[in-house]
Amino acid sequence: MLVTLEGIDGSGKTTTISSLQEVYPTAVYTLEPTDSWYGDAVRNSIHANNADPLAELFLYMADHAYHLQTIIIPALDDGKLVISDRYIDSRYAYQSASLDGIIEDPLSYIEKIHQPWTILPDLTLYFDIPPELGAQRSGSTNKFEQISFLKKVHDNYEQIISKNPDRFVRIDASLPTEDVIQAVIKSISNSL
Repeated sequence: MLVTLEGIDGSGKTTTISSLQEVYPTAVYTLEPTDSWYGDAVRNSIHANNADPLAELFLYMADHAYHLQTIIIPALDDGKLVISDRYIDSRYAYQSASLDGIIEDPLSYIEKIHQPWTILPDLTLYFDIPPELGAQRSGSTNKFEQISFLKKVHDNYEQIISKNPDRFVRIDASLPTEDVIQAVIKSISNSL
């Protein structure tokens, strides 16, 4: 089973992953961008304010392809529970915000180029917080953490959820951390 944690920067996904490792110790924990050289290229682009948004999309896609082939598919083939901190929906939400005004209907474009080869999650937990709170928590340290950008990303997530309501569970990430963790554990346990 593939479970993904999604949401804007500052929503608490990474904090929650640490707690899940105690509850599901045999699960495979992973993240995007990966710790590969593909992921390094993505992280470099995140901190480059002049990075070309279309080139950046394809860096993220290369990292995702690597992630699928080296971690996700082998773990699923072994019957493991896989929990990923970010996955395709982050790319859909963030890169379509970056490409807004450059490509017509960027969200559909990005979904179409992934469709033939990606694997959809069985369950996606969406950590929902207001963009202002996300920017405050994340520290607004890069171009993807600015309030105006996070508002676009938040809107894109809402579009994605409306097209895939059966796959998503909305988690109120503005609640205290322990409440968020308990809601996540309950959602995963109900799906196993």
